[in-house]
Amino acid sequence: MGNDLKYKRILLKISGEALLGDKEFGIDQKPLEMIANEVKKAHNEGVEIAIVVGGGNIFRGVNNSAKLGMDQASGDYVGMLATVMNAILLQSALRAIDVPCRVQSAIQMNQVAEPYLRFKAIRHLEKGRVVIFAAGTGNPFFTTDTAAALRASEINAEVMLMAKNGVDGVYTDDPKLNPEAKKLDSIKYDDIIKNGLKVMDTSSCALCKQNNIPIIVFDFQAKGSILDILHSKKVGTFVGG
Repeated sequence: MGNDLKYKRILLKISGEALLGDKEFGIDQKPLEMIANEVKKAHNEGVEIAIVVGGGNIFRGVNNSAKLGMDQASGDYVGMLATVMNAILLQSALRAIDVPCRVQSAIQMNQVAEPYLRFKAIRHLEKGRVVIFAAGTGNPFFTTDTAAALRASEINAEVMLMAKNGVDGVYTDDPKLNPEAKKLDSIKYDDIIKNGLKVMDTSSCALCKQNNIPIIVFDFQAKGSILDILHSKKVGTFVGG
């Protein structure tokens, strides 16, 4: 393991939308392979890596359940199953480039994933395996952002990296809608919550604050970003105390 690494154990949060690529629905091979290769670069440096992936490319709980006349809890469970599909595909992409990997699901489905067990997850990380946490928290009414903060806390991650799709950090407003929005190099947890910045769920931010886990928001499309963060280069926006 490189001695100059800023973080030795990380949790990477990837949105389901990041896997869309040029598609309107489902999974594009290019971003899947790109994410796998970026993870491999960090893994080769000896970093312990856990991943939480969303499911919005397949099913968005709140939006889709309302359209289909489902109650929110049912919609959220379908969304959790979508994250399992993404996790299995990402695991396959990582294994194809010789990165050892395990999927742990908060909803038990033993044929395709291990059940989530905290100490087993930590043991996998210590043995150099990437661990992908699927099915969110296993409960409805919680997003995968909150699942990421929860798992980061449970495995004692030193940082949570939030990979965004085409947005390179936290802005004062939505940069896609407001060209006057300014990028922030750093921001406090409380300011994310107080200003209602929609970069992440407030419950996710509060949980990271409670457990003193810094968050770095960055653009996953910028190649080499994860390595740059690990080597203390300024990337994205730092969220901390």
